[in-house]
Amino acid sequence: MAANLLSRTSISVRPRFPQSNQRLVFDSVSGRSNVSFSWQPHSTRLRVICAAKPETVEKVCKIVKNQLALPDDSNVTGESKFAALGADSLDTVEIVMGLEEEFGISVEEDSAQNITTVQEAADLIEAIIEKQSP
Repeated sequence: MAANLLSRTSISVRPRFPQSNQRLVFDSVSGRSNVSFSWQPHSTRLRVICAAKPETVEKVCKIVKNQLALPDDSNVTGESKFAALGADSLDTVEIVMGLEEEFGISVEEDSAQNITTVQEAADLIEAIIEKQSP
């Protein structure tokens, strides 16, 4: 019986994030390894951050201020949301047109509809410019 206990190893690992209900179990019996996962659904928002160059973010801030007729001392940053700055859907279209003109790019309508912040606009601009580069 002692030999049988030594040949079986079971390890249970929980992620470091307390809100997660995920669990990973390693179980080794007689030289065979079994890996099982147990998942319980929960809402998680995955955010991918692509840091655009500060110069690009600055230019986008300037264009947003200009299109929305905001005072020069307005605090517009990469995290600024167009809606919070008072932009409606028509303003957002005008912002995108201003960005296209300034950077010499063309933004697809689907991409333009997903832009909600200055940072997202700057990231999209750099991605488009990178695709255009040979």
